[in-house]
Amino acid sequence: MALITLRRNLCHLSDFRIQGALAALKNQPVNHVHKVVKEHLCPWFCSLQSEPFRVRFHHACCKKFHSENGNALHPVGEPVFSQIHDWDRLEQNLKNVDEQIFYRRLSNFTSSEEVLHFISTLQTLPDTMAAGALQRIYEVEKKDGDQRLPREILENSTFQALCIQFEQKPSNLSNTGLVTALQALTLLYVDPQSSLLLNLVAECHHRLRRGGLEVHSLCVLGECLIKLQGPGCATLELIICQLQGEKLEKFAPEDIVALYRILQACAEKVDQHQTFLNQINNFSLSVVSNLSPKSLSQMLTALVVLDQTQALPLVIKLGKYVVRHVPHFTNEELLKVLEAFIYFGHNDRFFTKALEQHVASLCLTLDPEVVSKVMEYCCRKQILSIPILNAVAETFVCQSEKFSPSQISELIEPFGKLNYLPPNASALFRKLENTLLTHFNYFPPKTLLKLLHSCSLIECHPVNFMSKIFSPYFLQQLQGDESYLDRLSLAQLTQLFLTSILECPFYKGPKLLPKYQVKSFLTPCCSLETPVDFQLYKSVMTGLIDLLGARLYFASKVLTPYRYTVDVEIKLDEEGFVLPFTVDEDVHKSRLKESTFMTHLKIILAHKE
Repeated sequence: MALITLRRNLCHLSDFRIQGALAALKNQPVNHVHKVVKEHLCPWFCSLQSEPFRVRFHHACCKKFHSENGNALHPVGEPVFSQIHDWDRLEQNLKNVDEQIFYRRLSNFTSSEEVLHFISTLQTLPDTMAAGALQRIYEVEKKDGDQRLPREILENSTFQALCIQFEQKPSNLSNTGLVTALQALTLLYVDPQSSLLLNLVAECHHRLRRGGLEVHSLCVLGECLIKLQGPGCATLELIICQLQGEKLEKFAPEDIVALYRILQACAEKVDQHQTFLNQINNFSLSVVSNLSPKSLSQMLTALVVLDQTQALPLVIKLGKYVVRHVPHFTNEELLKVLEAFIYFGHNDRFFTKALEQHVASLCLTLDPEVVSKVMEYCCRKQILSIPILNAVAETFVCQSEKFSPSQISELIEPFGKLNYLPPNASALFRKLENTLLTHFNYFPPKTLLKLLHSCSLIECHPVNFMSKIFSPYFLQQLQGDESYLDRLSLAQLTQLFLTSILECPFYKGPKLLPKYQVKSFLTPCCSLETPVDFQLYKSVMTGLIDLLGARLYFASKVLTPYRYTVDVEIKLDEEGFVLPFTVDEDVHKSRLKESTFMTHLKIILAHKE
């Protein structure tokens, strides 16, 4: 492995005798051995150049030195190869300890200046560690929101020393050091046309054509080329081709996720890679348990982009492990998870419970986009989660200014669709009304219509806004550039208009013109009426037949004069006897007492169960 030297004026120790080194080191404690190696071997590798912070790479590794001069290294009476093996093992152990300490120290730094100061104090630095330092610089700079390096870091002599060696002698780098450095510099938005990146990419291409890159390096290189050259670059196909030739058992869990991200970038070619994708989907079932929260989120996102609807077993297993990580997701990661579950129609009661606990405890600190996505998930899956709805209602009352118009609509819609009023309903809708009055013109017409319609479903009738939405000006805005209004908008307008007639007789404003009114809300394409659960419908029908004696004594899904659809209609004469639903004469207009009817129906359904 190449070593990077960051110090100058370091001299070789003339009295350091190699011949007795092994015998002496074997009789010393590990800490003493580590100290000796650090004090004597590190300067031995250093450059004698006098230029300040000049980075030099050397390949005079201990192992090669021993193999060339082995006869002079072993004490009398011990086999040469045994001593070489002992030394190599000792060298590897020391290397592992050094790497652990190095990366532990790196992870504690919170600024690029700290990272650069730390590596400037080191006498030698392996290329993989140098690349790791660049990655840590990216991580700490990313936290500030701007991924481009500030000028003072770019002009730092230690940073320049690292980059110069990566630029001038990339052929001396190990595969891991090469691709890790390329990845870090790519993430730091170094100019793709700079000689630094061009040289690194050229060396990667050279090794790729020779077939000298292992699985992990191929995955890292693939993602770097996507960022630098886009998903259409020809080299990416060669990388995917080489990855297809590898056994999936060689892939670490993070490599599998990286492979999904690479294929996700080439989503337009998903048909060409579907066979390979099927193999990955099946194999991924065995690695899900080892994925981090970030990797779980990324894998679900890739499955959505690649439209892997046939990979439901994988989605279900991912959902099982997502439950365990709900408290550990970032806002962005949780958002991606919810989007994936909505896309695949996944619903898990354990996930709902974990989501309830998470939202109820952190709702005030969650990103508004996440809050609205949680509500969309509940709305789409018809999840009446009282803890979530109550927490979101409280959040909106306290922080309504954080939400955009579309997010406000997504937040309110589930209350109407799930027919739930939170304990702070008066404060919630007072805040909503004030928001609408203040920012009415900022709401897109369709978003506003959906929002007001949702309010009317829970009997919070938007009387103060009906005159505006029935006006020709708003209807023209609602239509936009289209030649006609879509049926869903017409149905929502019609329901709001009927609400003004039936529930708000005091409303004297503009009416909705007949040409904008629909005749039924139950349509195949987009119905405002919630579809009846088939099993429940079947049980009710069976109970009614037992109660009334025959199917002809009631009708189902009947359109009323007010355009609502009722699930069941039963006709009675003046004395309360049931008539066939086809009879129009002798029908008494008063209603059957609801409580009496429901009592009889409950008795029959209980008997059936």
